[in-house]
Amino acid sequence: MAEGVLEFQDRHGIDNHLYQQIEYFLNRFYMSRISIRMLINQHILLFSDDVNNNPKHVGCIDSLCNVQEVIEDAYTSAKFLCDQYYMASPALELEPYNRVDHEKAITMVYVPSHMHHMLFELFKNAMRAVVEHHGPDADSYPPIRVVVCKGKEDVTIKVCDRGGGIPRSQQKNLFKYVYSTAPQPGKSGGTSAPLAGYGYGLPLSRVYARYFEGDLILSSIEGYGSEAMLYLKLGDANEVLPIFNKTCSRHYQPSIPVADWSNNSFRTGLQSTRFYSTLKTQTSKA
Repeated sequence: MAEGVLEFQDRHGIDNHLYQQIEYFLNRFYMSRISIRMLINQHILLFSDDVNNNPKHVGCIDSLCNVQEVIEDAYTSAKFLCDQYYMASPALELEPYNRVDHEKAITMVYVPSHMHHMLFELFKNAMRAVVEHHGPDADSYPPIRVVVCKGKEDVTIKVCDRGGGIPRSQQKNLFKYVYSTAPQPGKSGGTSAPLAGYGYGLPLSRVYARYFEGDLILSSIEGYGSEAMLYLKLGDANEVLPIFNKTCSRHYQPSIPVADWSNNSFRTGLQSTRFYSTLKTQTSKA
């Protein structure tokens, strides 16, 4: 899918209106795919006799998912990939704060594979930024600092790096499916996965986060580093699903864009949350 979108962009170009249609489709497509895959895995794990499921799991859902262990596992996976490409990687500094159950490990009801996917992407981006900003021949690298805190409503994971950050003018592009700060990888068929370049890591991770009413927010200080805030909802988190009706077709109809702001980048910034607000509105009406 990623290669197809990139090839379409190279051959025909993608203007802002066409990209909004592509983004609308991909967000809904991947949200539906996550839900279908979740149902299939849940059924197989619950009813198949050949699967040795973890006794504390209900299908693919871990009722006592240890957040710190998933963070460390995702970091190890990203570190292995970073070491393959750069022969170096920054260390991890993990600071847990449990404000609900003091002095206990931070646990929650969640799908570990979803959490691992999101954290792996965040670590991968942070490691690449740190190594490239300081140079692969540096004697040492500033660590990636992770703060995880369990509150009453959310488990919040903050991933901070000192990878130089990105300019403010480019921050609006971070969650675009066709945007990446890394060079575009070659055609598929290689033996190893690319470290970056497709531009799908962050937008797909945000879709995973929003699937159970969480969210993913990024901020950056140009010249210093970036910070990612991953919110995972505690308690009764319902899945957020797209609704397919006649209203959906309006998003694919051609329209004439009207400049209603003196700076169009400001208008684009206001539209960045349209996907999530539209899903919540449609879900509440259903």
